[in-house]
Amino acid sequence: MASTTAAVPSNAPMTREEKKVIFASSLGTVFEWYDFYLYGSLAVIIGKQFFAALDPTAQFIASLLAFAAGFIVRPFGALVFGRLGDMIGRKYTFLVTILIMGLSTFIVGVLPSYASIGIAAPIILIGLRILQGLALGGEYGGAATYVAEHAPHGKRGAYTSWIQTTATLGLFLSLAVILGTRTALGEETFAAWGWRIPFIVSILLLAISVWIRLSMNESPAFRKMKEEGKTSKAPLTESFGQWKNLRIVLLALFGLVMGQGVVWYSGQFYALFFLTSSLKVDPATANIMIAASLLIGTPFFVVFGTLSDKIGRKPIILAGMLLAVLTYFPLFKALTNAANPELAAAQAASQIVVRADPATCSFQGSPIAREVDFTSGCDIAKRALTQNSASYDNEALPAGSPTIVMIGDKQITPPTATTIAGGHKFSEDSTKAIAGFKKELSETLKGAGYPAKAKPIEFLSGQWWSIVGILTILVIYVTMVYGPIAAMLVELFPTRIRYTSMSLPYHIGNGWFGGLLPSITFAMVAANGNMYHGLWYPIVIASVCFVIGLLFIRETKDRDIYAAD
Repeated sequence: MASTTAAVPSNAPMTREEKKVIFASSLGTVFEWYDFYLYGSLAVIIGKQFFAALDPTAQFIASLLAFAAGFIVRPFGALVFGRLGDMIGRKYTFLVTILIMGLSTFIVGVLPSYASIGIAAPIILIGLRILQGLALGGEYGGAATYVAEHAPHGKRGAYTSWIQTTATLGLFLSLAVILGTRTALGEETFAAWGWRIPFIVSILLLAISVWIRLSMNESPAFRKMKEEGKTSKAPLTESFGQWKNLRIVLLALFGLVMGQGVVWYSGQFYALFFLTSSLKVDPATANIMIAASLLIGTPFFVVFGTLSDKIGRKPIILAGMLLAVLTYFPLFKALTNAANPELAAAQAASQIVVRADPATCSFQGSPIAREVDFTSGCDIAKRALTQNSASYDNEALPAGSPTIVMIGDKQITPPTATTIAGGHKFSEDSTKAIAGFKKELSETLKGAGYPAKAKPIEFLSGQWWSIVGILTILVIYVTMVYGPIAAMLVELFPTRIRYTSMSLPYHIGNGWFGGLLPSITFAMVAANGNMYHGLWYPIVIASVCFVIGLLFIRETKDRDIYAAD
Protein backbone atom coordinates (compact mmCIF):
# COMPACT_ATOMS: atom_id res chain seq x y z
CA MET A 1 0.00 0.00 0.00
CA ALA A 2 1.38 3.45 -0.88
CA SER A 3 2.64 5.50 2.03
CA THR A 4 1.09 8.67 3.42
CA THR A 5 2.55 11.92 2.19
CA ALA A 6 3.09 15.19 4.01
CA ALA A 7 3.10 17.20 0.79
CA VAL A 8 1.23 20.48 0.80
CA PRO A 9 -1.72 20.64 -1.59
CA SER A 10 -1.05 22.88 -4.59
CA ASN A 11 -3.16 26.02 -5.03
CA ALA A 12 -1.62 26.95 -8.39
CA PRO A 13 -3.93 27.11 -11.41
CA MET A 14 -3.77 24.35 -14.00
CA THR A 15 -0.83 24.86 -16.37
CA ARG A 16 -1.01 24.62 -20.16
CA GLU A 17 0.94 21.35 -20.07
CA GLU A 18 -1.43 19.87 -17.48
CA LYS A 19 -4.44 20.82 -19.63
CA LYS A 20 -2.77 19.15 -22.61
CA VAL A 21 -2.16 15.99 -20.56
CA ILE A 22 -5.83 15.80 -19.53
CA PHE A 23 -7.08 16.48 -23.06
CA ALA A 24 -4.80 13.91 -24.70
CA SER A 25 -5.61 11.26 -22.11
CA SER A 26 -9.34 11.90 -22.34
CA LEU A 27 -9.56 11.32 -26.09
CA GLY A 28 -9.42 7.55 -25.56
CA THR A 29 -12.43 7.75 -23.27
CA VAL A 30 -14.23 9.83 -25.91
CA PHE A 31 -13.61 6.93 -28.30
CA GLU A 32 -14.98 4.47 -25.74
CA TRP A 33 -18.20 6.44 -25.26
CA TYR A 34 -18.59 7.28 -28.94
CA ASP A 35 -18.44 3.60 -29.85
CA PHE A 36 -20.52 2.63 -26.81
CA TYR A 37 -23.48 4.85 -27.67
CA LEU A 38 -23.02 4.24 -31.40
CA TYR A 39 -23.32 0.50 -31.03
CA GLY A 40 -26.05 0.72 -28.40
CA SER A 41 -28.16 3.15 -30.43
CA LEU A 42 -27.79 1.01 -33.57
CA ALA A 43 -28.12 -2.40 -31.88
CA VAL A 44 -31.37 -3.22 -33.69
CA ILE A 45 -29.91 -2.37 -37.12
CA ILE A 46 -26.68 -4.23 -36.35
CA GLY A 47 -28.74 -7.27 -35.32
CA LYS A 48 -30.53 -7.23 -38.68
CA GLN A 49 -27.30 -6.73 -40.63
CA PHE A 50 -25.12 -9.36 -38.96
CA PHE A 51 -27.53 -11.81 -37.29
CA ALA A 52 -30.16 -12.06 -40.03
CA ALA A 53 -30.57 -15.84 -39.56
CA LEU A 54 -32.27 -15.28 -36.17
CA ASP A 55 -35.76 -13.97 -35.38
CA PRO A 56 -36.05 -10.26 -34.39
CA THR A 57 -35.97 -10.84 -30.63
CA ALA A 58 -32.94 -13.13 -30.87
CA GLN A 59 -31.24 -10.68 -33.28
CA PHE A 60 -31.40 -7.95 -30.65
CA ILE A 61 -30.08 -10.22 -27.89
CA ALA A 62 -27.29 -11.51 -30.16
CA SER A 63 -26.25 -7.96 -31.07
CA LEU A 64 -26.10 -7.08 -27.35
CA LEU A 65 -23.99 -10.18 -26.69
CA ALA A 66 -21.63 -9.24 -29.54
CA PHE A 67 -21.37 -5.86 -27.84
CA ALA A 68 -20.73 -7.65 -24.55
CA ALA A 69 -17.89 -9.72 -26.08
CA GLY A 70 -15.73 -6.61 -26.03
CA PHE A 71 -16.39 -6.15 -22.33
CA ILE A 72 -15.66 -9.77 -21.48
CA VAL A 73 -12.07 -9.55 -22.76
CA ARG A 74 -11.29 -6.15 -21.24
CA PRO A 75 -9.63 -7.63 -18.12
CA PHE A 76 -7.28 -9.63 -20.36
CA GLY A 77 -6.35 -6.42 -22.15
CA ALA A 78 -5.72 -4.88 -18.74
CA LEU A 79 -3.20 -7.64 -17.97
CA VAL A 80 -1.41 -7.38 -21.32
CA PHE A 81 -1.20 -3.60 -21.59
CA GLY A 82 -0.97 -2.98 -17.85
CA ARG A 83 2.17 -5.11 -17.77
CA LEU A 84 3.66 -3.16 -20.70
CA GLY A 85 2.71 0.16 -19.08
CA ASP A 86 4.51 -0.72 -15.85
CA MET A 87 7.58 -2.02 -17.69
CA ILE A 88 8.16 0.34 -20.63
CA GLY A 89 6.05 3.37 -19.74
CA ARG A 90 2.58 4.91 -19.80
CA LYS A 91 2.86 7.02 -22.95
CA TYR A 92 3.70 4.43 -25.62
CA THR A 93 1.46 1.75 -24.17
CA PHE A 94 -1.72 3.72 -24.40
CA LEU A 95 -0.66 5.08 -27.80
CA VAL A 96 -0.83 1.47 -29.01
CA THR A 97 -4.20 0.85 -27.33
CA ILE A 98 -5.89 3.78 -29.03
CA LEU A 99 -4.59 2.66 -32.44
CA ILE A 100 -6.09 -0.81 -32.00
CA MET A 101 -9.35 0.56 -30.64
CA GLY A 102 -9.80 3.20 -33.33
CA LEU A 103 -9.00 0.91 -36.26
CA SER A 104 -11.40 -1.77 -34.97
CA THR A 105 -14.24 0.77 -34.74
CA PHE A 106 -13.52 1.95 -38.29
CA ILE A 107 -13.48 -1.59 -39.73
CA VAL A 108 -16.98 -2.28 -38.31
CA GLY A 109 -18.16 0.43 -40.69
CA VAL A 110 -16.82 -1.34 -43.79
CA LEU A 111 -17.54 -4.92 -42.72
CA PRO A 112 -19.82 -6.82 -45.19
CA SER A 113 -23.17 -7.95 -43.78
CA TYR A 114 -24.56 -11.46 -43.27
CA ALA A 115 -26.35 -11.20 -46.63
CA SER A 116 -22.96 -10.72 -48.36
CA ILE A 117 -20.61 -13.15 -46.64
CA GLY A 118 -22.85 -15.29 -44.43
CA ILE A 119 -21.67 -16.59 -41.07
CA ALA A 120 -18.28 -14.89 -41.49
CA ALA A 121 -19.96 -11.50 -40.88
CA PRO A 122 -20.98 -12.05 -37.23
CA ILE A 123 -17.72 -13.92 -36.54
CA ILE A 124 -15.62 -10.98 -37.79
CA LEU A 125 -17.86 -8.51 -35.94
CA ILE A 126 -17.32 -10.37 -32.68
CA GLY A 127 -13.58 -10.52 -33.43
CA LEU A 128 -13.46 -6.75 -33.86
CA ARG A 129 -15.39 -6.28 -30.63
CA ILE A 130 -12.81 -8.48 -28.89
CA LEU A 131 -9.94 -6.38 -30.27
CA GLN A 132 -11.69 -3.23 -29.07
CA GLY A 133 -12.14 -4.81 -25.66
CA LEU A 134 -8.48 -5.78 -25.39
CA ALA A 135 -7.40 -2.26 -26.32
CA LEU A 136 -9.87 -0.69 -23.89
CA GLY A 137 -8.42 -2.90 -21.19
CA GLY A 138 -5.21 -0.93 -21.44
CA GLU A 139 -6.68 2.46 -22.35
CA TYR A 140 -8.44 3.62 -19.20
CA GLY A 141 -5.75 2.49 -16.75
CA GLY A 142 -3.14 4.29 -18.82
CA ALA A 143 -5.17 7.49 -19.07
CA ALA A 144 -6.06 7.59 -15.36
CA THR A 145 -2.51 6.78 -14.28
CA TYR A 146 -1.00 9.29 -16.69
CA VAL A 147 -3.21 12.17 -15.53
CA ALA A 148 -2.95 11.34 -11.82
CA GLU A 149 0.83 11.14 -12.00
CA HIS A 150 0.91 14.60 -13.60
CA ALA A 151 -1.53 16.13 -11.08
CA PRO A 152 -0.27 18.17 -8.10
CA HIS A 153 -0.94 16.80 -4.64
CA GLY A 154 -4.41 17.72 -3.40
CA LYS A 155 -5.87 17.96 -6.93
CA ARG A 156 -5.78 14.38 -8.19
CA GLY A 157 -9.53 13.96 -7.77
CA ALA A 158 -10.24 17.18 -9.68
CA TYR A 159 -7.77 16.44 -12.49
CA THR A 160 -8.76 12.80 -13.10
CA SER A 161 -12.47 13.65 -12.95
CA TRP A 162 -12.08 15.49 -16.25
CA ILE A 163 -11.50 12.11 -17.92
CA GLN A 164 -14.95 11.02 -16.76
CA THR A 165 -16.66 14.04 -18.35
CA THR A 166 -15.77 12.83 -21.82
CA ALA A 167 -18.87 10.60 -21.72
CA THR A 168 -20.85 13.67 -22.74
CA LEU A 169 -18.61 14.48 -25.68
CA GLY A 170 -18.65 10.87 -26.88
CA LEU A 171 -22.44 10.76 -26.60
CA PHE A 172 -22.99 14.06 -28.38
CA LEU A 173 -20.62 13.10 -31.16
CA SER A 174 -22.43 9.81 -31.71
CA LEU A 175 -25.86 11.45 -31.58
CA ALA A 176 -24.84 14.23 -33.92
CA VAL A 177 -23.40 11.85 -36.49
CA ILE A 178 -26.32 9.39 -36.25
CA LEU A 179 -29.05 12.05 -36.41
CA GLY A 180 -27.24 14.00 -39.12
CA THR A 181 -26.76 10.90 -41.26
CA ARG A 182 -30.35 9.73 -40.69
CA THR A 183 -31.73 13.13 -41.65
CA ALA A 184 -29.55 13.46 -44.74
CA LEU A 185 -30.14 9.95 -46.10
CA GLY A 186 -33.62 9.07 -44.86
CA GLU A 187 -34.57 6.14 -42.64
CA GLU A 188 -34.65 3.49 -45.36
CA THR A 189 -31.22 4.34 -46.77
CA PHE A 190 -29.77 4.71 -43.28
CA ALA A 191 -30.97 1.23 -42.29
CA ALA A 192 -29.60 -0.24 -45.53
CA TRP A 193 -26.08 1.22 -45.48
CA GLY A 194 -26.06 4.71 -43.95
CA TRP A 195 -25.54 3.30 -40.44
CA ARG A 196 -21.95 2.56 -41.48
CA ILE A 197 -21.02 6.24 -41.77
CA PRO A 198 -20.83 6.93 -38.00
CA PHE A 199 -18.34 4.08 -37.63
CA ILE A 200 -16.28 5.18 -40.61
CA VAL A 201 -15.93 8.83 -39.52
CA SER A 202 -14.36 7.63 -36.25
CA ILE A 203 -11.08 7.52 -38.19
CA LEU A 204 -10.95 11.32 -37.72
CA LEU A 205 -11.02 10.93 -33.94
CA LEU A 206 -8.24 8.38 -34.21
CA ALA A 207 -6.00 10.63 -36.32
CA ILE A 208 -6.36 13.54 -33.87
CA SER A 209 -5.74 11.28 -30.87
CA VAL A 210 -2.56 9.73 -32.28
CA TRP A 211 -1.17 13.10 -33.39
CA ILE A 212 -1.63 14.62 -29.93
CA ARG A 213 -0.38 11.60 -27.98
CA LEU A 214 2.83 11.45 -30.02
CA SER A 215 3.71 14.89 -28.67
CA MET A 216 3.25 13.97 -25.00
CA ASN A 217 6.00 13.31 -22.42
CA GLU A 218 6.24 10.32 -20.10
CA SER A 219 4.62 10.75 -16.66
CA PRO A 220 6.93 12.25 -13.99
CA ALA A 221 6.26 9.47 -11.48
CA PHE A 222 7.25 6.73 -13.94
CA ARG A 223 10.24 8.76 -15.17
CA LYS A 224 11.49 9.22 -11.58
CA MET A 225 11.04 5.54 -10.81
CA LYS A 226 12.86 4.53 -14.01
CA GLU A 227 15.77 6.85 -13.25
CA GLU A 228 16.06 5.24 -9.81
CA GLY A 229 16.00 1.75 -11.37
CA LYS A 230 12.87 0.73 -9.45
CA THR A 231 10.63 -0.36 -12.33
CA SER A 232 9.01 -3.74 -11.92
CA LYS A 233 10.49 -6.65 -13.88
CA ALA A 234 7.40 -8.81 -13.30
CA PRO A 235 4.35 -6.60 -12.63
CA LEU A 236 1.87 -9.47 -13.05
CA THR A 237 3.64 -11.56 -10.42
CA GLU A 238 3.96 -8.63 -8.03
CA SER A 239 0.35 -7.53 -8.51
CA PHE A 240 -1.37 -10.89 -8.28
CA GLY A 241 1.19 -13.31 -6.89
CA GLN A 242 1.82 -11.44 -3.65
CA TRP A 243 -1.04 -11.43 -1.16
CA LYS A 244 -0.43 -7.87 0.10
CA ASN A 245 -1.12 -6.53 -3.41
CA LEU A 246 -3.68 -9.15 -4.50
CA ARG A 247 -5.74 -8.33 -1.40
CA ILE A 248 -5.94 -4.67 -2.50
CA VAL A 249 -6.89 -5.72 -6.04
CA LEU A 250 -9.76 -7.83 -4.70
CA LEU A 251 -10.95 -5.10 -2.34
CA ALA A 252 -10.83 -2.55 -5.18
CA LEU A 253 -13.00 -4.83 -7.31
CA PHE A 254 -15.58 -5.98 -4.77
CA GLY A 255 -15.59 -2.88 -2.55
CA LEU A 256 -15.47 -0.14 -5.20
CA VAL A 257 -15.53 -0.88 -8.92
CA MET A 258 -18.15 -3.65 -9.07
CA GLY A 259 -20.82 -1.31 -7.68
CA GLN A 260 -19.54 1.69 -9.61
CA GLY A 261 -19.80 -0.31 -12.84
CA VAL A 262 -23.47 -1.31 -12.45
CA VAL A 263 -24.54 2.16 -11.29
CA TRP A 264 -22.74 3.75 -14.23
CA TYR A 265 -24.25 1.47 -16.88
CA SER A 266 -27.71 1.54 -15.28
CA GLY A 267 -27.86 5.32 -15.14
CA GLN A 268 -26.84 5.90 -18.73
CA PHE A 269 -27.21 2.96 -21.08
CA TYR A 270 -29.91 0.93 -19.32
CA ALA A 271 -32.01 4.08 -18.89
CA LEU A 272 -31.91 4.56 -22.67
CA PHE A 273 -32.79 0.90 -23.28
CA PHE A 274 -35.68 1.12 -20.78
CA LEU A 275 -37.10 4.22 -22.46
CA THR A 276 -37.02 2.78 -25.97
CA SER A 277 -37.73 -0.93 -25.43
CA SER A 278 -39.95 -1.03 -22.35
CA LEU A 279 -41.68 2.35 -22.53
CA LYS A 280 -41.72 2.50 -26.36
CA VAL A 281 -40.53 6.09 -26.54
CA ASP A 282 -39.37 7.25 -29.98
CA PRO A 283 -35.59 6.48 -30.15
CA ALA A 284 -34.62 9.95 -31.41
CA THR A 285 -36.60 11.61 -28.59
CA ALA A 286 -35.08 9.23 -26.01
CA ASN A 287 -31.55 9.95 -27.25
CA ILE A 288 -32.09 13.70 -27.01
CA MET A 289 -33.46 13.41 -23.45
CA ILE A 290 -30.52 11.24 -22.41
CA ALA A 291 -28.19 13.78 -23.98
CA ALA A 292 -29.89 16.62 -22.09
CA SER A 293 -29.57 14.78 -18.77
CA LEU A 294 -25.89 14.17 -19.43
CA LEU A 295 -25.35 17.81 -20.35
CA ILE A 296 -26.91 18.86 -17.02
CA GLY A 297 -25.25 16.14 -14.97
CA THR A 298 -21.74 16.05 -16.45
CA PRO A 299 -20.30 19.02 -14.48
CA PHE A 300 -20.93 16.98 -11.34
CA PHE A 301 -18.10 14.63 -12.34
CA VAL A 302 -15.73 17.52 -11.64
CA VAL A 303 -17.77 18.68 -8.63
CA PHE A 304 -17.53 15.31 -6.92
CA GLY A 305 -13.95 14.73 -8.09
CA THR A 306 -12.92 18.07 -6.57
CA LEU A 307 -14.99 17.46 -3.43
CA SER A 308 -13.23 14.11 -2.99
CA ASP A 309 -9.92 15.99 -2.66
CA LYS A 310 -11.40 17.66 0.42
CA ILE A 311 -13.61 15.09 2.17
CA GLY A 312 -12.30 11.86 0.66
CA ARG A 313 -13.15 9.50 -2.20
CA LYS A 314 -14.82 6.73 -0.19
CA PRO A 315 -17.84 8.57 1.30
CA ILE A 316 -18.86 10.02 -2.08
CA ILE A 317 -18.56 6.73 -4.00
CA LEU A 318 -20.42 4.71 -1.35
CA ALA A 319 -23.15 7.34 -1.03
CA GLY A 320 -23.79 7.10 -4.77
CA MET A 321 -24.18 3.33 -4.54
CA LEU A 322 -26.50 3.53 -1.54
CA LEU A 323 -28.75 6.11 -3.20
CA ALA A 324 -29.01 3.89 -6.29
CA VAL A 325 -29.94 0.85 -4.22
CA LEU A 326 -32.65 2.73 -2.31
CA THR A 327 -34.22 4.63 -5.20
CA TYR A 328 -33.88 2.66 -8.46
CA PHE A 329 -37.33 1.05 -8.25
CA PRO A 330 -39.24 4.29 -7.48
CA LEU A 331 -37.20 6.24 -10.03
CA PHE A 332 -37.81 3.81 -12.90
CA LYS A 333 -41.51 3.59 -12.00
CA ALA A 334 -41.61 7.40 -12.00
CA LEU A 335 -39.96 7.26 -15.42
CA THR A 336 -42.81 5.03 -16.65
CA ASN A 337 -45.44 7.45 -15.31
CA ALA A 338 -43.69 10.41 -16.94
CA ALA A 339 -42.71 8.92 -20.33
CA ASN A 340 -45.71 6.66 -21.02
CA PRO A 341 -48.56 7.54 -18.63
CA GLU A 342 -51.03 5.50 -20.72
CA LEU A 343 -48.93 2.39 -20.13
CA ALA A 344 -48.67 3.11 -16.40
CA ALA A 345 -52.45 3.58 -16.19
CA ALA A 346 -53.10 0.35 -18.11
CA GLN A 347 -50.73 -1.60 -15.85
CA ALA A 348 -52.51 -0.25 -12.77
CA ALA A 349 -56.01 -0.97 -14.12
CA SER A 350 -55.44 -4.21 -16.04
CA GLN A 351 -52.45 -6.16 -14.80
CA ILE A 352 -51.15 -8.91 -17.12
CA VAL A 353 -50.55 -12.31 -15.52
CA VAL A 354 -49.36 -15.50 -17.21
CA ARG A 355 -50.70 -18.52 -15.34
CA ALA A 356 -48.93 -21.71 -16.33
CA ASP A 357 -47.28 -24.94 -15.28
CA PRO A 358 -43.64 -23.76 -14.75
CA ALA A 359 -42.36 -26.96 -16.39
CA THR A 360 -43.83 -25.79 -19.72
CA CYS A 361 -42.09 -22.39 -19.64
CA SER A 362 -38.68 -22.03 -21.33
CA PHE A 363 -36.03 -19.35 -20.86
CA GLN A 364 -37.03 -16.49 -23.16
CA GLY A 365 -33.66 -14.71 -23.18
CA SER A 366 -31.74 -17.22 -25.31
CA PRO A 367 -29.62 -15.44 -27.96
CA ILE A 368 -29.83 -18.38 -30.42
CA ALA A 369 -33.51 -19.27 -30.05
CA ARG A 370 -35.93 -19.02 -32.96
CA GLU A 371 -39.65 -18.48 -32.63
CA VAL A 372 -40.18 -22.04 -33.87
CA ASP A 373 -38.26 -23.33 -30.83
CA PHE A 374 -41.13 -22.25 -28.56
CA THR A 375 -44.06 -24.64 -28.90
CA SER A 376 -45.76 -24.78 -25.48
CA GLY A 377 -48.68 -22.51 -24.62
CA CYS A 378 -46.60 -20.77 -21.97
CA ASP A 379 -43.75 -20.07 -24.38
CA ILE A 380 -46.03 -18.85 -27.18
CA ALA A 381 -47.82 -16.52 -24.76
CA LYS A 382 -44.63 -15.09 -23.27
CA ARG A 383 -43.02 -14.70 -26.69
CA ALA A 384 -46.02 -12.76 -27.96
CA LEU A 385 -46.14 -10.56 -24.87
CA THR A 386 -42.41 -9.85 -25.17
CA GLN A 387 -42.82 -8.91 -28.83
CA ASN A 388 -45.55 -6.48 -27.73
CA SER A 389 -43.21 -5.10 -25.02
CA ALA A 390 -45.94 -5.96 -22.49
CA SER A 391 -44.80 -6.35 -18.89
CA TYR A 392 -46.38 -9.30 -17.10
CA ASP A 393 -46.25 -11.27 -13.86
CA ASN A 394 -46.10 -15.04 -13.47
CA GLU A 395 -48.37 -17.34 -11.47
CA ALA A 396 -47.56 -21.03 -11.12
CA LEU A 397 -50.30 -23.59 -11.76
CA PRO A 398 -50.29 -27.33 -10.89
CA ALA A 399 -48.51 -29.71 -13.25
CA GLY A 400 -50.44 -30.40 -16.43
CA SER A 401 -52.54 -27.22 -16.24
CA PRO A 402 -53.10 -25.32 -19.51
CA THR A 403 -51.63 -21.84 -19.84
CA ILE A 404 -53.91 -18.84 -19.33
CA VAL A 405 -53.13 -15.17 -20.03
CA MET A 406 -55.08 -12.73 -17.85
CA ILE A 407 -55.30 -9.08 -18.93
CA GLY A 408 -57.33 -7.49 -16.18
CA ASP A 409 -60.46 -9.66 -16.04
CA LYS A 410 -60.07 -10.86 -19.67
CA GLN A 411 -58.80 -14.38 -20.20
CA ILE A 412 -56.97 -15.66 -23.33
CA THR A 413 -55.79 -19.22 -23.89
CA PRO A 414 -52.69 -19.60 -26.09
CA PRO A 415 -52.36 -22.64 -28.39
CA THR A 416 -49.68 -25.30 -28.32
CA ALA A 417 -47.78 -25.84 -31.56
CA THR A 418 -46.26 -28.64 -33.60
CA THR A 419 -43.34 -28.34 -36.00
CA ILE A 420 -42.49 -29.92 -39.35
CA ALA A 421 -39.47 -30.08 -41.68
CA GLY A 422 -37.20 -31.30 -38.92
CA GLY A 423 -38.32 -28.62 -36.50
CA HIS A 424 -37.54 -25.70 -38.83
CA LYS A 425 -41.09 -24.38 -39.16
CA PHE A 426 -44.54 -24.64 -37.61
CA SER A 427 -47.23 -26.81 -39.12
CA GLU A 428 -49.91 -24.96 -41.10
CA ASP A 429 -52.52 -25.43 -38.36
CA SER A 430 -50.10 -24.19 -35.70
CA THR A 431 -49.16 -21.15 -37.77
CA LYS A 432 -52.83 -20.19 -38.09
CA ALA A 433 -53.52 -20.81 -34.40
CA ILE A 434 -50.54 -18.70 -33.29
CA ALA A 435 -51.51 -15.88 -35.67
CA GLY A 436 -55.06 -15.96 -34.28
CA PHE A 437 -53.78 -15.85 -30.72
CA LYS A 438 -51.47 -12.91 -31.47
CA LYS A 439 -54.31 -10.99 -33.08
CA GLU A 440 -56.61 -11.64 -30.10
CA LEU A 441 -53.83 -10.68 -27.70
CA SER A 442 -53.14 -7.44 -29.56
CA GLU A 443 -56.82 -6.48 -29.60
CA THR A 444 -57.23 -7.31 -25.90
CA LEU A 445 -54.16 -5.26 -24.98
CA LYS A 446 -55.51 -2.36 -27.02
CA GLY A 447 -58.92 -2.67 -25.38
CA ALA A 448 -57.28 -2.62 -21.93
CA GLY A 449 -55.54 0.63 -22.74
CA TYR A 450 -52.06 -0.74 -23.46
CA PRO A 451 -50.51 1.62 -26.05
CA ALA A 452 -48.61 0.28 -29.07
CA LYS A 453 -46.06 3.02 -28.41
CA ALA A 454 -45.67 6.10 -26.24
CA LYS A 455 -47.37 9.27 -27.40
CA PRO A 456 -45.03 11.88 -28.90
CA ILE A 457 -43.29 13.94 -26.22
CA GLU A 458 -43.21 17.63 -27.04
CA PHE A 459 -39.71 19.09 -26.85
CA LEU A 460 -39.16 21.22 -23.70
CA SER A 461 -42.71 20.56 -22.47
CA GLY A 462 -43.44 19.88 -18.81
CA GLN A 463 -43.51 16.16 -19.57
CA TRP A 464 -40.15 16.40 -21.37
CA TRP A 465 -38.55 18.17 -18.40
CA SER A 466 -40.03 15.65 -15.93
CA ILE A 467 -38.36 12.82 -17.80
CA VAL A 468 -35.06 14.70 -18.12
CA GLY A 469 -35.20 15.47 -14.40
CA ILE A 470 -35.48 11.77 -13.51
CA LEU A 471 -32.72 10.87 -15.96
CA THR A 472 -30.52 13.61 -14.47
CA ILE A 473 -30.90 12.10 -10.99
CA LEU A 474 -29.68 8.78 -12.42
CA VAL A 475 -26.72 10.62 -14.00
CA ILE A 476 -25.92 12.34 -10.67
CA TYR A 477 -25.54 8.89 -9.10
CA VAL A 478 -23.14 8.04 -11.93
CA THR A 479 -21.06 11.15 -11.26
CA MET A 480 -20.85 10.30 -7.55
CA VAL A 481 -19.49 6.80 -8.08
CA TYR A 482 -17.42 7.55 -11.17
CA GLY A 483 -16.05 11.05 -10.58
CA PRO A 484 -13.59 10.11 -7.78
CA ILE A 485 -12.91 6.49 -8.82
CA ALA A 486 -9.87 7.09 -11.06
CA ALA A 487 -7.98 8.98 -8.35
CA MET A 488 -8.84 6.38 -5.72
CA LEU A 489 -7.68 3.46 -7.86
CA VAL A 490 -4.41 5.21 -8.67
CA GLU A 491 -3.82 5.92 -4.98
CA LEU A 492 -4.50 2.35 -3.90
CA PHE A 493 -1.40 0.95 -5.64
CA PRO A 494 2.36 1.69 -5.68
CA THR A 495 3.88 3.27 -8.81
CA ARG A 496 5.87 0.20 -9.93
CA ILE A 497 2.73 -1.92 -10.45
CA ARG A 498 0.03 0.77 -10.62
CA TYR A 499 -0.96 0.42 -14.28
CA THR A 500 -1.37 -3.37 -14.01
CA SER A 501 -2.97 -3.47 -10.57
CA MET A 502 -5.63 -0.78 -11.10
CA SER A 503 -6.54 -1.82 -14.65
CA LEU A 504 -7.64 -5.36 -13.80
CA PRO A 505 -10.26 -4.57 -11.11
CA TYR A 506 -11.48 -1.57 -13.11
CA HIS A 507 -12.14 -3.63 -16.23
CA ILE A 508 -13.65 -6.60 -14.41
CA GLY A 509 -15.96 -4.22 -12.55
CA ASN A 510 -16.88 -2.17 -15.62
CA GLY A 511 -16.35 -4.74 -18.36
CA TRP A 512 -18.03 -7.72 -16.70
CA PHE A 513 -20.37 -6.44 -14.01
CA GLY A 514 -21.19 -3.21 -15.88
CA GLY A 515 -20.72 -4.07 -19.55
CA LEU A 516 -22.80 -7.23 -19.34
CA LEU A 517 -25.61 -5.35 -17.59
CA PRO A 518 -27.69 -4.67 -20.76
CA SER A 519 -27.57 -8.34 -21.80
CA ILE A 520 -28.20 -9.69 -18.29
CA THR A 521 -31.04 -7.31 -17.47
CA PHE A 522 -32.71 -7.87 -20.87
CA ALA A 523 -32.50 -11.64 -20.36
CA MET A 524 -33.88 -11.29 -16.81
CA VAL A 525 -36.83 -9.23 -18.06
CA ALA A 526 -37.45 -11.63 -20.97
CA ALA A 527 -37.37 -14.62 -18.60
CA ASN A 528 -39.47 -13.08 -15.82
CA GLY A 529 -41.76 -10.81 -17.84
CA ASN A 530 -41.85 -7.88 -15.42
CA MET A 531 -40.10 -4.89 -16.98
CA TYR A 532 -38.65 -3.79 -13.62
CA HIS A 533 -37.21 -7.22 -12.80
CA GLY A 534 -33.83 -6.43 -14.40
CA LEU A 535 -33.21 -3.71 -11.80
CA TRP A 536 -32.51 -6.41 -9.22
CA TYR A 537 -29.16 -7.03 -10.91
CA PRO A 538 -27.59 -3.58 -10.27
CA ILE A 539 -29.32 -3.28 -6.89
CA VAL A 540 -27.91 -6.55 -5.54
CA ILE A 541 -24.41 -5.92 -6.94
CA ALA A 542 -24.28 -2.34 -5.61
CA SER A 543 -25.57 -3.49 -2.19
CA VAL A 544 -22.83 -6.11 -1.82
CA CYS A 545 -20.19 -3.62 -2.97
CA PHE A 546 -21.43 -0.97 -0.52
CA VAL A 547 -21.11 -3.31 2.46
CA ILE A 548 -17.60 -4.50 1.48
CA GLY A 549 -16.43 -0.97 0.73
CA LEU A 550 -17.82 0.38 4.00
CA LEU A 551 -16.14 -2.29 6.12
CA PHE A 552 -12.81 -2.91 4.38
CA ILE A 553 -11.78 0.02 2.13
CA ARG A 554 -9.62 2.78 3.63
CA GLU A 555 -9.52 6.40 2.48
CA THR A 556 -6.70 7.19 0.00
CA LYS A 557 -6.77 10.92 -0.80
CA ASP A 558 -3.63 11.79 1.22
CA ARG A 559 -1.37 9.01 -0.04
CA ASP A 560 1.98 9.61 -1.75
CA ILE A 561 1.56 8.22 -5.28
CA TYR A 562 5.26 8.76 -6.06
CA ALA A 563 6.23 5.91 -3.74
CA ALA A 564 7.50 2.99 -5.85
CA ASP A 565 6.55 0.44 -3.19
